[in-house]
Amino acid sequence: MAEPSLLARLVALVGDVTVAVRHSRDGERAPVYGTAPAIPEAKPQGKLPTLKMPTAKGWEGDHKPTAAPGLKVNAFARGLVHPRNMHVLPNGDVLVAESMSEPEKPGSLFDHAMTATMKRARAAGDSPNRVTLLRDADGDGVAEESHAYLENVRQPFGIALVGDTLYVGASDALLAYPYEPGATRITQPGRKLMDLVPGGHWTRNLIASKDKSKLYVAVGSLSNIAEHGMAVEENRACIHEYDIASGQSRVFAGGLRNPVGMAWEPSREMLWTVVNERDGLGDETPPDYLTSVVDGGFYGWPFCYWDRVVDDRVPQDAAKVASALQPDYALGGHTASLGLCWLPEGTLPGFPAGMAIGQHGSWNRSKLSGYKLAFVAFENGRPVGMPRDILTGFLSPDEKHSYGRPVGVALAADGAVLMADDVGDVIWRVTGA
Repeated sequence: MAEPSLLARLVALVGDVTVAVRHSRDGERAPVYGTAPAIPEAKPQGKLPTLKMPTAKGWEGDHKPTAAPGLKVNAFARGLVHPRNMHVLPNGDVLVAESMSEPEKPGSLFDHAMTATMKRARAAGDSPNRVTLLRDADGDGVAEESHAYLENVRQPFGIALVGDTLYVGASDALLAYPYEPGATRITQPGRKLMDLVPGGHWTRNLIASKDKSKLYVAVGSLSNIAEHGMAVEENRACIHEYDIASGQSRVFAGGLRNPVGMAWEPSREMLWTVVNERDGLGDETPPDYLTSVVDGGFYGWPFCYWDRVVDDRVPQDAAKVASALQPDYALGGHTASLGLCWLPEGTLPGFPAGMAIGQHGSWNRSKLSGYKLAFVAFENGRPVGMPRDILTGFLSPDEKHSYGRPVGVALAADGAVLMADDVGDVIWRVTGA
């Protein structure tokens, strides 16, 4: 990994001082989890929000994440470039979206600090703009083939296969490509189905409906709390429903600041998502969350959060606040939960049915949280209990360096759990020990 710039080092020093000052006032906050979280009172951070990020280091030698007891982890594939999300094809091949945040022109001193920090953390830079196909032809749990499957797609993230069409969520469009089983490359240009606005929260995840007639497209907000006005947030902070037959789309659910991972819970056939909440109110205020997604539902952003707690920094809409639905499960503040995958009971020894969640970790807290592959158990179609760890060890003990950062999660054809690591440039594979 490249050495951080002088500006990045200075920003890190200023961030450390800010963290120390806030610790002296409030102390560290324990992560807020579960269906009935005790969320601390908001403490607006003003124009100098807490800014703390580890410097990207990567994995060296045989170093790898720590698997929970009863589990083991191996590298399914190495040498990727910022892998973010995955889709497993019917023949077992794994498609990996390689993409990165595009640096935006800084408009303020804090923007300069954020840009330097994101580059130091290897969260922004030259995006690979590629989908890579990985093939484990001999079935030993390690992909020995890697092919550039799609290239020159602007920040690809979501991938879904329906029949003979492969759909890709680029930051600026929903695209469709002809799919040929077993092929290792697509050379035909994508057909644009739906315009999407790039910038801000740029990941555009996809999931198909159970009957394969529709696609759900997750689109995050441009900003933190609509500070540039609501006009530029139109058709953002929501999940769209795209009808494949008619080509028509509509907003399926809104008020979701940055929904990324999506998965189906089978017993109730409900769509679930993980959402990254707003910054600047404290380490645990408000928590990121896991929630079922109701058709026509509104989840509060930017006016309020969790149980209709009003965000006083935002011009208010009382009707919107009154209509806001409470999320189902708190995942801790600024965990940046991005990946989501349903695991049937028995997928991992000792784990019931539930959701695996790739927690990428974020910047707006004094004690880092996330940086793990977590698991939330489900009973009767609902999350229960406290999260459990599947993989940890992505951070150095002093929180100065990140060896890796979890993102997308997928279930391999052989039942193993796959997780994309965009700092380590690895796809990790988790099975029973």
